[in-house]
Amino acid sequence: MNEKMDLSALGLSDEELFSHVDHSQTESEKITAPRYSYWKSVFRVFFRNKVNIVILSLLIFMILFAYIYPAVTHYDPFANLRDANAKHLSPAAAMEYFGPDLKWILGAGASGEPTFDAIWNGSRISISLALLCGAINMTIGVLLGAIWGFSKRVDAIMMEIYNIIGNVPLILIISVMAMLFAPTFWTMVFALTVVGWIGIAFFIRTQVVIIRDREYNLASRCLGTSTVKIAMKNILPFMTSVIVTMLATEIPSYISYEVFLSYIGLGMSDMSLGRLIYAAEPAMITPGWQLEFWSPVAIASIITVVLYVVGQNLGDASDPRTHME
Repeated sequence: MNEKMDLSALGLSDEELFSHVDHSQTESEKITAPRYSYWKSVFRVFFRNKVNIVILSLLIFMILFAYIYPAVTHYDPFANLRDANAKHLSPAAAMEYFGPDLKWILGAGASGEPTFDAIWNGSRISISLALLCGAINMTIGVLLGAIWGFSKRVDAIMMEIYNIIGNVPLILIISVMAMLFAPTFWTMVFALTVVGWIGIAFFIRTQVVIIRDREYNLASRCLGTSTVKIAMKNILPFMTSVIVTMLATEIPSYISYEVFLSYIGLGMSDMSLGRLIYAAEPAMITPGWQLEFWSPVAIASIITVVLYVVGQNLGDASDPRTHME
């Protein structure tokens, strides 16, 4: 049993021992709860997994290296074009012929260009294409899809457009666009975005239809809130995890489209990863030259896989249900 403490032994007055607490009706109604920050919780859940930190670090390194390294080295693919001895060299032969240098770590290609430099210059072009197309298609698709699913008038029009365009294979539309115009970077951007947003918009529209008639949306509509404001404020924030997950699949797919079109001869004229793979196709079956083909294949595969994994894990972390501890 605990012994009672003799407060007089402390030598303190009643005023020092006790203080009067005023009763406040307003203060009594306040609920004490920890502050919740959505994006802070997203990153906390994402970085809790150490594997995500490693994969994200690898992605950031590859993107930065793809932009910084070509700018520093000033890559010239035709610098050794007239030197017959500089073509199709293995890494060891290239190091012996040109001297020890990082650029020759993967040997030399058909024009005497360093394969390592060619790959990272191509990566810069392919990553730029994917990020730009992803930004355009996701912005148009998400915004239009939100309004499409909430407005029945827009839905009637857009469903007819989707029924016409959505039933045509996307790769066929992209191929026709690539053939009609000059094969440049911006031509490929146009080909990938001219109808690339409609599939995203239809998916978002389907998700919006599911949640548009919930009580808080009906209450907002009764209070006179506009359709656009309800879609932007009430619906899209609820679908953050869905949008991030979709973005995770869209960005790598543009690199895949570009590589495929270049491989069949419909890609852009810039030496992207796809164009490098297309140009190095004969080296795939030539003894001693295989590294010229498999190096860009490996880098393209790594970039797409890492982009996909990071996006998928970030999409999972964006789900508020994972924020509860």
